[in-house]
Parts: sequence; C-alpha cells; structure tokens
Amino acid sequence: MFNKSFTLEFLRSFNPKTINTQLGIEFTEIGDDFITARMPVDHRTHQPFGILHGGASVVLAESLGSVASLLCLKDPERQRAVGLEISANHIRSVKEGWVYGRVTPLHVGRTTHVWDIRITNESGKLVCVSRLTVAVIEAD
Repeated sequence: MFNKSFTLEFLRSFNPKTINTQLGIEFTEIGDDFITARMPVDHRTHQPFGILHGGASVVLAESLGSVASLLCLKDPERQRAVGLEISANHIRSVKEGWVYGRVTPLHVGRTTHVWDIRITNESGKLVCVSRLTVAVIEAD
C-alpha cells in the first residue's frame, strides 16, 4: 500500500532538524501495511516524575501516522499529509529503555487517512494506544 520509492534509509534521513531527531526517534521497519519506530525513554522524553511523558508518546504516534500518510500519497510533490486530530490513551508508565511504535491503517481515503498506533515497552506490554486522523491537502 505504500509508495515503494520511499525507503527506510529515506525515512531515517528525512528532515533531520525536527522533533524526531530531538527526541531520538528512529524508524526501524516498513512493511506492506505498517511502519515501526522506536524512541528512547530518557532525559529527553521524561516528565518531572522520571517516567515517559505522555506528550512524547503522542509525538511518536503522530510521527508514525504522518509518515505513513506521506508514503500513501498519490503525488507527494503536489500533496501534503497534515495531522487533523489525535487521541491517546496512556496505559502503562515506562521509566527507562525504549518504547516501540507500530502504525497500521484504519482508513486510507482520497482526502483523509485514519491510523491506529500502538506503543509498547521492551517487554511488548502496551504503553499507549493512539488514533490519528490526517488530512490530505494540496501543497502550497
């Protein structure tokens, strides 16, 4: 379902001066209908009590969903994928290590995409469930 001209190497080097780089987010796999990434749980992603900040989880979720939409665009030169709405339920806290996100499609239409993002800890336990709606718009 994804545009095959986008590779994992492209995703890893795409726009290096963004929040993804600041938080240490790394794209790890592109499958037929999913993308995965990981994010460290450390001083960059902690909240004041020393656990993963919910906002950092949302950044990981939106990054995965936005990139998935980018890879679904019919004409990436003339279209943009922009976040329209995101929700997240934080299930479990994480103090250190890595969290892993996996995005899969719920709906990929002409003008909107809806993505399911599951974030787990190193043991595979669910940390956060998120849903992202993306609008497909014309580029400026």
